Order: sequence, then structure tokens, then C-alpha cells
Amino acid sequence: MAKILCVLYDDPVDGYPKSYARDGLPLVDGYPGGQTLPSPEGIDFIPGQLLGSVSGELGLRSFLEKNGHTLVVTSDKDGADSEFDRELVDADVVISQPFWPAYLTAERIAKAKNLKIAITAGIGSDHVDLQAAIDRGITVTEVTYSNSISVAEHVVMMILSLVRNYIPSYKIVVDGGWNIADAVSRSYDVEGMDVGTVAAGRIGLAVLRRLKPFDMRLHYTDRHRLPAEVEQELGLTFHPTAQDMVPHCDVVTINAPLHPETEGLFDDKLISTMKRGAYLVNTARAKIADRDAIVRALESGQLAGYAGDVWFPQPAPADHPWRTMPHHGMTPHISGSSLSAQTRYAAGTREILESWFAGRPIRDEYLIVDGGQLAGAGSHSYSAGNATTGWNG
Repeated sequence: MAKILCVLYDDPVDGYPKSYARDGLPLVDGYPGGQTLPSPEGIDFIPGQLLGSVSGELGLRSFLEKNGHTLVVTSDKDGADSEFDRELVDADVVISQPFWPAYLTAERIAKAKNLKIAITAGIGSDHVDLQAAIDRGITVTEVTYSNSISVAEHVVMMILSLVRNYIPSYKIVVDGGWNIADAVSRSYDVEGMDVGTVAAGRIGLAVLRRLKPFDMRLHYTDRHRLPAEVEQELGLTFHPTAQDMVPHCDVVTINAPLHPETEGLFDDKLISTMKRGAYLVNTARAKIADRDAIVRALESGQLAGYAGDVWFPQPAPADHPWRTMPHHGMTPHISGSSLSAQTRYAAGTREILESWFAGRPIRDEYLIVDGGQLAGAGSHSYSAGNATTGWNG
């Protein structure tokens, strides 16, 4: 029997919900491109519930305990004496989230003598030292596509919020004011702007599709060029690198995974090549952008706005400079954790566990590392190496 260590974020401050704003979820038949939704043999939760917090337990406890396994769920993940560190030493399975990541560093992996599989409840496994997992033969998985559309919707919301100056305008109302000039002095239309995505995978392409009706000119860069028919359908301009693309764009959105090739990409040098007054949106990973370079660019006016919901570390400390820099639209890491998305990533986590317990192959699209090498989605999107350390570490 296995010990499963699951790290989830805390419950709401007023306690686990007794009711919800809506009575259910719309039916989604599948993902764009034909990938099917998670298909576990069963679920022990009601779709639309809060599953990503400690009391939600991803709906796993009944399933695991009925089959003789041990489930430990905690939000205490940081520091040498955290519950995560204490429980990790004999855990067979670790489940963690991008939103509240338990950083599986090489040091932690070395202490976890029984660890066989690390599962990301969501997408993005950069909180795992992939090189250490490769060296140890640990399988790394994530629930690919489970919340990609959720993130794409969040990106579009943030682009419109920045360009239309929504957040300061809303604050005028909350504060009892009515100064229209203050509200519109930084407000523009997105119509006619050039927008580019760094990476055009599931999220990046979904963003482009959603922006097409706004009559923006669409650009992208990716290590894998899209089919010609997709470029023609959306009127896309391809650029070989981010360095080639960003000088042409009024808005840039980052939708790439974090790995050694993307860490620190948006530094002072690259940002200086962007149009003055461009907007940058980052719902991918914080360390793709240099923290202090972003602050400097907003203070100087090189960037007109920065929005995102990814930080390093997570949770961000109270004195993190992104909390107080000008013209930002930051949120905690929520873009991929809507209640709709939670239903999918909880079901996908159970599907992965069912396959692993039964000795069946895990879906190829869920695999990041397997058999001592990058595999499945990991071989397409990641590079071997480590992105779990500090800034530029």
C-alpha cells in the first residue's frame, strides 16, 4: 500500500464553503484538438466544488482509503520543519499544485527514499527539479490541458483590464469618486494593436483565437511552428525568437513553461527592445521575467502595465515588490484554479493514480518525466534541468 502526500492551499478564511454561487457547471465535451477530458473510473466529489484547498482534498480520500492507501493532506510546505518535509521521507507519491507549490528540490528528492511519482494537480511541473527526477527515475506527471482554457480566459481579461485601465477606474467608484479624466487618461482600445504570445501551445493558441475577434494583429514565437493552415486562419505572423517578436508588439503575453531556456528571458535588455508603453502579461511562470527589471520598466514608463498571477516564491512574501509597483494588475495564482478547472484537474489526478496503482500506462499527454528521461508532453515542452531555485539560481 502507498503513502500519498498531497499539498494544497488553505481553505477560505471564513471556512470551507457550505454553498456555491452557481448550482453546477456547463457541460464541456472535450478539449480543442480532440484530446479527451480526464476519464477516471469514478469520482467522489460534486463538479463545481472547491477541491483545491485542504478540505477539498481533490476528492481523493474515500478512493484512496478504500483501497488501503494512506493520504496526508497539508498546506504546510515551507521550512525545514514543515509538515511536508516531515511526511516526505516515506511518501511514495507527492501531489502538488502550481498555485501552492511544494518545491521538490534535489535535496528534498534525496530525502524521499520511497518517492516514485510526483503528480501536478494542474499544469506546469517546474516546481519539481526535473533533472533530479530524471536521475532518480521518478515519474513526473501533470494533468495536461485541464486548465489551459481557464488560463487563456484570464490572459484576455488581463489584457483588456490593463489597456482599458479597468482596475484604477473601478477603484474610483469604490472610493466614491467620479473623475472621468483620471479614469480615461491611461485608457486605450485594443483594436488595431499588435499582440504577440511567447509560446503558442495549448494556452497561447487559445489566447490568439480569443483575441482574433478584437481585430488585433496577431504574432507568435514558439520552438514548434504552427501548421500553415492555422497561421492563415488566424492571420498569424511567426517570429523565430522572442527577441525578434517583441519590438513589433503593443501587448506581449507569456505562455511558455519555465525551464532553463526560458528562465530570466524578460530582462532589462529584452524589455528595452519593446515599444515604449507596451503591456506585458505573464500567467506562465514568474521567473520567465526578471523581477526587478519589471519594476524598473514600470517606474520608467518603458512598460505601460504588467499583469499576471504567477510569483516566485509562492505564496509571495508581503514585501514582494510586485505588490506595490505602479500600473500592475497582479492576482494571486488563480488563473488555472477556477472551480471549473478544479473539477478537471482533480479528475485527472485520480485518473493518473488509478493507472499507476494498476500498473497501466499513464496517458502520454500527462507524462513529463518517465523512465529516466523527458517523456510525453515533457519532451515537447520542457528542457532537462532545474528551475526550483531562487532568482537566476
